[in-house]
Amino acid sequence: MLSTVQDTGRYGYQRFGMPTAGAMDTFALRAANALLGNDLGAAGIEATVLGPRIILLADTRIAITGANVSPTVDREPIPMWQAVSVRKGSRLEFHGPKDGMRAYLAVAGGIDVPVIMGSRSTYMKAAIGGLDGRQLRSGDILNAFGDALSALRPVLRFPTEAIPKYGVNHELRVVLGPQNAAFTQSGIDTFLNSTYTVSINSDRMGYRLEGEPIEHVTGPDVISDGTPLGAIQVPGSGEPIILLADRGTTGGYTKIATVISADISRIAQAMPGHTITFSAVSVDEAQEAHRKQEELLHSVLNESTPTAKLAVVMNDDISDILGEDGKPLNLPISGESAAHLLNGKVRIGGTAFELQINARRIDSTSMPDKAAIKCKE
Repeated sequence: MLSTVQDTGRYGYQRFGMPTAGAMDTFALRAANALLGNDLGAAGIEATVLGPRIILLADTRIAITGANVSPTVDREPIPMWQAVSVRKGSRLEFHGPKDGMRAYLAVAGGIDVPVIMGSRSTYMKAAIGGLDGRQLRSGDILNAFGDALSALRPVLRFPTEAIPKYGVNHELRVVLGPQNAAFTQSGIDTFLNSTYTVSINSDRMGYRLEGEPIEHVTGPDVISDGTPLGAIQVPGSGEPIILLADRGTTGGYTKIATVISADISRIAQAMPGHTITFSAVSVDEAQEAHRKQEELLHSVLNESTPTAKLAVVMNDDISDILGEDGKPLNLPISGESAAHLLNGKVRIGGTAFELQINARRIDSTSMPDKAAIKCKE
């Protein structure tokens, strides 16, 4: 129903009133990028509820994560949470989520749209980022950076035990505060012991929850202050609102708690009618959960990054690329973080090379460094 280009967000501009935007479920987007060896923050497509039908205009590799949308290529099922090679002219379709709300499509190299304020993310309220600041529609063509090293990368699947199971009942870990003192102890107990329902009046800005009202000491208002991702505001109604990717940069309601970063993906995958419960954890516990999530993503990224011992042919004389210690370099090469070697005479990136590993030679067969996809519907 809504497909946009998103990366991990637009940071450094909230003081000017610009929201971060970005993927609602950054874990799923980053996981898809890791499987392809992309930069973890590379732009992809966020598909909410129903995804687009897409024609691939070049050979490439893709990965789909997040909500289970039973994707097919030319009507044949393809796995999610795994790197998949697709051919030029292939038709990619999503078939509605069986679990979760948002799916993420990453393409080798990442989606190539203009960078605005440090991000490619779409923020539709201001009509900036992504493709002309709007949702994708039929006939749109998106370029991708492509990946000169695709042939060297292993076909990775995300660790099975780490693939989220979203379900319909979501327990979110929170750190109390910053204004938990504005609530009675009875109000805090209500917050932590009640089951709330996701309202239909929820969007990328925030999720409204319906349920037992939370009691304030005096009232809901505070002098406006910053609104971190996952902050839980409690307005006069007493029903909490979880602030998400497109939230405003400041807010004037009391914030009883903040969802820990490792659990943002859980609320991002909740649909109206799903239930939410909260449990309080310490800052140390929140940081440990974040650390484990980061270690998981980087371990997958490291597996997808080829390491090659390279030699360069120059005028038929072979010159080894050596490190300062005189030994051949082992060069990890990934996505946009291209390695520029030998004063630019050899480049991995902007000019693509097919590499023959375990040989004394690099065959510099130039390849297209762009791929493209077209949204059909």
